[in-house]
Amino acid sequence: MWYDKTMKIAIFSDCYLDLTGGIVSVINIEKAELEKRGHEVKVFSSAYPHSEKEIKELAGKNIFPVPSCKVFGRGATPIARRPKIVEKWLLKNHPELKDFDIFYVHYEAGCSIAGLRLAKKLHIPAVQVMHGREDMGEENLIPKGFRTFVAKNLNRFHSWYLPHNRTVARDNYLATTTAKSKMWTMMVNHADYADLIITPSEHFKEKLIYYGVKKKIVALHHGLASEKVTVDVKPKELKFGETLNIIWHSRISGEKRPMEFLKALDILQTKYGHKNYKLDAYGPGPDLERAKKYAKNHYLHVTFHGPKPFDEIWQTMQKAHLDVLVSYNYDTFGMTLIEAEAAGIPSFFVDKDMEEILPDGSYVLASGPSPEAMASALNELLEHPERITKMSEILLKDRKRLDIKNKIDELEKIFKELKK
Repeated sequence: MWYDKTMKIAIFSDCYLDLTGGIVSVINIEKAELEKRGHEVKVFSSAYPHSEKEIKELAGKNIFPVPSCKVFGRGATPIARRPKIVEKWLLKNHPELKDFDIFYVHYEAGCSIAGLRLAKKLHIPAVQVMHGREDMGEENLIPKGFRTFVAKNLNRFHSWYLPHNRTVARDNYLATTTAKSKMWTMMVNHADYADLIITPSEHFKEKLIYYGVKKKIVALHHGLASEKVTVDVKPKELKFGETLNIIWHSRISGEKRPMEFLKALDILQTKYGHKNYKLDAYGPGPDLERAKKYAKNHYLHVTFHGPKPFDEIWQTMQKAHLDVLVSYNYDTFGMTLIEAEAAGIPSFFVDKDMEEILPDGSYVLASGPSPEAMASALNELLEHPERITKMSEILLKDRKRLDIKNKIDELEKIFKELKK
């Protein structure tokens, strides 16, 4: 069969080395499965400075840091140098790229731009994965007075290297500010430079089409390693009056809205009188210390673990009853949702777009994104804890669809079609 022929695949991403998060997980899981099938996969990523020993160890795994800025401290995303510098370095140090079959790009900054440009020069098909809402990321991570300035300059930088054939104007839908319209302009033009675009969800595909993307877009859900969806897991159980064990394993950062969820827990205690819950929060982020202080001052039952390996998080998940992802109008998929599904844990969220990711009847959707709405939904769950088992049973029956083998089957078909 056609997929017996192995391919050479180059992955480019500005979100990979020295970071944690959904994009990192996606690349690791896909790389592992592609390599199992005999494909050669090399990853190129911006990175913090590494020792020669570390670089050699990474090379042994076919992972290569590209030239990156050295002036940015740890805790921020590593930033690649200008795309032309990265291109030049790639051609000099990795001439084998001219013989690769596919360039598989996972972000929209310097390293990723270099990957797209190089694909055009070498006449190699390029697949662009559009992971996230950069408009909302910019709004949540940049102070209000600087958003327009930053967005305009990011947009200008991007247009130096990739043509901007379309301009997204301000509107009453998603591009409601000048800053957001600039970020949508960047996303749309970046996507259209590729030969084919992949989104992790139908709702994000529809948004990109709405703002003018013309190239073919394939909506393809992310997957998990096979062992995560085949391991024996029993349905979760919670009896009335028992402690509701909640797990958070996203960044402790504004776009994920951790402070709003902590406020919801405070309302759950003060208004509804429920103290029979425990939240284990995993993950790094700029709001970590602020969240710790708030939880302490309001006597919340929260333990902050900081960034930990996923295997450690997975162990805590075995004891959890509820997973939390309370971002709003931001996430296009939410890897934590399917990680929770693999463990049979119902998820709690506030964004209706996330309903696409999980099977009907397997999650708690608050009536709105406010702390009050979240507290009300949590109170309802604690009053009817038998819902936990029903939701968990639905997830466990459904979870085999998450097997990464299913996604890689589709990716192989996409790659082959582009090579014709």
